[in-house]
Amino acid sequence: MFTPKYPPQDTAPTATHQAPTPAADYTPAPITPPPAPVAPVSNRPTVQLTPGTALTLVGGGTAVVLVVGAVLVSMLLAVAITGVSVAVVAVVIRLLVKDLNRGR
Repeated sequence: MFTPKYPPQDTAPTATHQAPTPAADYTPAPITPPPAPVAPVSNRPTVQLTPGTALTLVGGGTAVVLVVGAVLVSMLLAVAITGVSVAVVAVVIRLLVKDLNRGR
């Protein structure tokens, strides 16, 4: 099933060799100047912004800005809360160590 299957040896095409044409048969083609460049014509329709489309784009952009802003503010708030909680834990641990050193 996984062994390769090769074609029989006698079906391989043989390489043919063509003799080069003599140099006397060569006639160069006349040189023609390239055509003048023409601006390409686009098949796509032009985009026309109507007032409704512009309003939709502005509304969508505003929604994206508000969502990204809300996510960033919530991440900043999470970092701030974590920092405050670590500070409170540090103060509590400091007070406990201080009480242990006093011998209470």
